[in-house]
Amino acid sequence: MGSVRILPATVAVLLITFCEAARASEVSAGRSFDAASAGQLADLVSPGVGWAVGRGMKIDVVDPAPIPWPKAYRDATEKYAGQVELDEGGLGVRNHVAGQPFPAIDVNDPTAAIKIMWNYEYRPYPATDDFVEFEFPAESGAIRADQPMQVERRMLVAEVRRLYYNGRLYVDPKPILPSQEEYRFKEILGPIMSPVDLKGLGALTFRFRSAKRQDNTWLYVPTLRRVRRLSTTERSEALSGQDTDPDSYWGYNGHIAWMDWKLLGVKKMLAVMHGKHYPMKRCEGAADFAFCDQWELRDMYVIEGVSKLPQYAYGKRVIHIDREAWVVAYSDIFDRRGELSKIWIDNHQFRTQARSGGTTYPEVKDFYAGFTMIDVQANHATYTPHPGPDVPKHDGWHFDEGAKSKTRYSPAGSVDASFTVDALIRGGT
Repeated sequence: MGSVRILPATVAVLLITFCEAARASEVSAGRSFDAASAGQLADLVSPGVGWAVGRGMKIDVVDPAPIPWPKAYRDATEKYAGQVELDEGGLGVRNHVAGQPFPAIDVNDPTAAIKIMWNYEYRPYPATDDFVEFEFPAESGAIRADQPMQVERRMLVAEVRRLYYNGRLYVDPKPILPSQEEYRFKEILGPIMSPVDLKGLGALTFRFRSAKRQDNTWLYVPTLRRVRRLSTTERSEALSGQDTDPDSYWGYNGHIAWMDWKLLGVKKMLAVMHGKHYPMKRCEGAADFAFCDQWELRDMYVIEGVSKLPQYAYGKRVIHIDREAWVVAYSDIFDRRGELSKIWIDNHQFRTQARSGGTTYPEVKDFYAGFTMIDVQANHATYTPHPGPDVPKHDGWHFDEGAKSKTRYSPAGSVDASFTVDALIRGGT
């Protein structure tokens, strides 16, 4: 994908409208792209996604569908957005209570990129108060052009659980869960259920609203019977034989203030926002490092992020954010030489029910069906469906339920009982 210039607003709108009309005729519902036609995608996807299609990932195009905001989030945006301001240097937001901080983005505003990223931080999906995703695998292995992925390690993750402390809309106390530390969220990943050499491994992260405080992250290593502290820079490093790093989760999972952001453009691009297969469906043959599903033409912000942190593993990230749902569709990650290093591709599924027979919600949810992360330089990938095909009987998610969102891995207790170093150790033993 070539660079996209930020044009004066009127010219930009005219150009985007012209390009949208041209692309719509090229990618109407029923069109498919595969290895043979990957070159026809041009800038309808990122270079990374184009690489994956060239290696056999198939794109089936369907008509785009709307993604409505939850009513409470929409109402909070209307009520509070007018009072929100950027802190000096864009390192935070002032006077934000709940909802989207900056609903009106002017592409000519020199602070547009950082405002978009703070909107991403306070996005409505998958949840504003808390969420749990549970019982899902992560398969990692070598990929080749002529045979299926050689799975070297298959991990089964018990759960990922996150609790937000501000911007809360559904579970008391709201809009803020009081804390002396002014947390943005706490998150626990694990324990790992298998393989045996990783059984009990888990990670706990505390993120702070202030950019002056870096994350507190602990890793419990059961084979050593000890808890190890991770530095913020280590969040960009792949762990446990996978290709994924903590800062890449969800497309971008670092603190917004730790990057210098640049708006590269606003574009019509293909993405999976209403995926059909749940659990998500692997592509066939040598392309089984990725999922094959239905894609639709979406309006997206293209944002470049360069880390401010010394010794960060990557040179830059180019993130593609859906302008309606405010989730990442995919992210291309480049090394310090400017060469494509890794690709993160998400499978989003916005609807009121994960699957037939599952829980029906009164409003649309993002039944995030998983991701693939590909190391194009090492020819290696990690494929992670949520939930996995081995547990097809549950939805794989809890949204905005507080202490009620218990699984068999998290005991009953207060809303934040699961987010302690002691709980991390107990879960791994």
